[in-house]
Amino acid sequence: MKGRTLGDLGQLGTLKDALARRAQEAAEREARLHAERERAERERNLFAHSVGTVQPLADKGHAAVERTPPSPQPLQRDRDERAALRESISDEIDIETLLDTDEALSWRRPGIGPDVVRKLRRGHWTIQGQLDLHGLRRDAAREQLVAFLRDAERHGLRCVRVVHGKGNGSPGREAVLKGKVRGWLVQRGEVAAFVQARASDGGAGALVVLLAAAKTA
Repeated sequence: MKGRTLGDLGQLGTLKDALARRAQEAAEREARLHAERERAERERNLFAHSVGTVQPLADKGHAAVERTPPSPQPLQRDRDERAALRESISDEIDIETLLDTDEALSWRRPGIGPDVVRKLRRGHWTIQGQLDLHGLRRDAAREQLVAFLRDAERHGLRCVRVVHGKGNGSPGREAVLKGKVRGWLVQRGEVAAFVQARASDGGAGALVVLLAAAKTA
């Protein structure tokens, strides 16, 4: 009887120690949670102290509209192309020395026979596109001409008309663009030949331009 009593006392001691450890662990957990709450509270107070009193904005009933951003514009590429254009086409070329002085001024690239020019004058090729440069300044006219020729070549056109005007509205009635356009055309590789347009197609105020045939593989 006495032995069982001592054993029971030993078990009670062990249980007491276990309960004490659990209580200690619970107290430590509670202390950590309390410290974390205090730290979070200090951070909130610090933010509120830094920004001051905050008032919510009044709801004005505006609808939220989703805006589609504009497409990116290749501005640098455009500037580079214009710079290359200015360097590749000169205004100093003396086109008069390259023109055939017959009943209508004409030009053909070396290797292009005179029969091509005759056919061009007679309307052998249908005019498939037109560019009107009336009223444009020199630089703007040059840029539009190059863009037009590139686009015509890309679409496989063979014959186009370029209207440069007769100069009736220019100071001194001098057709400034007339000579410039001819000088620019002879410097473009896609141009095979050109002639002054027939009266029905614009006469002295326009040129009919033959573009080089597309190369086949």
